[in-house]
Amino acid sequence: MQTESALSVLGPRPMELSTISNIGPDTIGKQQKSSLESPVMLLTGHQSAIYTIKFSPAGNIIASGSHDREIFLWNVHGDCKNYMVLKGHKNAVLDVQWATDGLTIISASPDKTIRAWDVETGKQIKKMAEHSSFVNSCCPARRGPPLIVSGSDDGTAKLWDMRQRGAIQTFPDKYQITAVSFSDASDKIYTGGIDNDVKVWDMRRNEVTMTLQGHQDMITGMQLSPDGSYLLTNGMDNALRIWDMRPYASQNRCVKILEGHQHNFEKNLLKCGWSPDGSKVTAGSSDRMVYVWDTTSRRILYKLPGHTGSVNECVFHPSEPVLGSCSSDKQIYLGEI
Repeated sequence: MQTESALSVLGPRPMELSTISNIGPDTIGKQQKSSLESPVMLLTGHQSAIYTIKFSPAGNIIASGSHDREIFLWNVHGDCKNYMVLKGHKNAVLDVQWATDGLTIISASPDKTIRAWDVETGKQIKKMAEHSSFVNSCCPARRGPPLIVSGSDDGTAKLWDMRQRGAIQTFPDKYQITAVSFSDASDKIYTGGIDNDVKVWDMRRNEVTMTLQGHQDMITGMQLSPDGSYLLTNGMDNALRIWDMRPYASQNRCVKILEGHQHNFEKNLLKCGWSPDGSKVTAGSSDRMVYVWDTTSRRILYKLPGHTGSVNECVFHPSEPVLGSCSSDKQIYLGEI
């Protein structure tokens, strides 16, 4: 796979964004490792802090959600134009996710709704409004029926089916839920919240079957690994944890703790993510840096400057050695790694 070779050539040398931002596409010549127009692209246009970004499954579009209540769609190639704006949320957009088909975007907002959008037309196709407080997180199922799980400050996670009206299931917790995910088989839901624990819910039995303890502070983000075996969580205790979610894993499911990034008084829900091959993870950080760790050695491979505000989410491109990051500074960077 070309991504791996391109990345392994670089090795664990920390790279300064500032040293390469002035290299134009002409001077870089044959060295360029991705189809980005320049090794670093800056995307501006949002009017306020950007909380979330995601590459489309095909990697040609990036969606961003902001405190300005809007979702922007950007071309990843060429001059990274913002070509569409999705409007409808009445409050900030805290989370955006692509459905696996790449045709639909799901978003979550403190306006108490989850919304689904048609990427072709930019129109809202579904509004899910049964939460009684802020919706912090949403996640579509990877396989099976078009299910979505959402987590809210009302202390519940809700399960939605895109083909039906209203939530089809509610998972009641005692505490605000700040991060949600599906298991790989889409038969379990993972929730994280202000009680620092990750809970595993069996959807058929509608109950918690496992609680993963270890974080010392609120969980702000979570993502399942590409192969579905491991769950990555970001906590306000300034730690990323990797949990073994395979059915017969040993009692102590936390297999890795990664450190270096920061959370601060802003208490933003900093997200985290996996590289497509699972060899690296990345996380938002309030110290304005973009962090990338090697999952095997737990070493920080990159600590990239450039942003002037809290980095709220970083994401790997699905097929190229490119990292996207968004920040409270209203800016998005796409950079080769």
